[in-house]
Amino acid sequence: MRALRISLITAVVLGGLFVAADRVAVNMAESEVAERVKTSQGLARTPEVSINGFPFLTQVAGKKLDGVDVTLKSVTASADGRPVNITDVRAELGDVKINSDFSSAVAGTADGSGRISYEDLTRAAPQGATIGYAGPERAAKGQVKVSGSLYDVLKGAGKNPDSRFASLLKQDLTVYSSVELREGGTVRLRTETLPGLSVPGLDGMLRDVLDYDLKLTGLPKPVTLDRVAAEEEGLKFSGTGRGVSLVG
Repeated sequence: MRALRISLITAVVLGGLFVAADRVAVNMAESEVAERVKTSQGLARTPEVSINGFPFLTQVAGKKLDGVDVTLKSVTASADGRPVNITDVRAELGDVKINSDFSSAVAGTADGSGRISYEDLTRAAPQGATIGYAGPERAAKGQVKVSGSLYDVLKGAGKNPDSRFASLLKQDLTVYSSVELREGGTVRLRTETLPGLSVPGLDGMLRDVLDYDLKLTGLPKPVTLDRVAAEEEGLKFSGTGRGVSLVG
């Protein structure tokens, strides 16, 4: 019985040491990967990296990780030259093949997402227009609300409506636009309906202003975002990838 107790104690101690060593190793690896991702993606901030699965050391020995999660609170991107914040940036990478020093990491699958607030969207919108949440029913259809003074929106775009209709132009404007994400990271807004305007040509002039595209640049890789959803906090972008490089 004494020998059995000694064997059990030894097994527990060795198991505890293995777990401790495994956790130390994974923490070091997460820090190393985070720095390499920051450098390779040209990020201003170091992302948070979490390596999934246990034990970690056996994954390293097999040069394949169960999964890696990369998160960033925010990334500064550009929408038609105007700075915008992409928040809640996440990438979930699966079937990650690595080399011994983590200088190479290629994920078999990748899912990513990020969000732009309506405040940031407004900064990149036509001058005088405010972009906002359209409510659950319209948001489910991929729509946002566009509001502002009719005069300010037209004037901000360099339009010169006839001064004879000044009283009409002072009215507040509210329309709903459908949002879609086009190839190459272009956000396209297209007006669904316009209020009944009795001024000839005013509808077309207004649609020329409110139907616009935003080209997003400076987004972190490796996931190509190709879907967009209108949520209460802003527009959420998501996408998938295969065979993507994490640190290259």
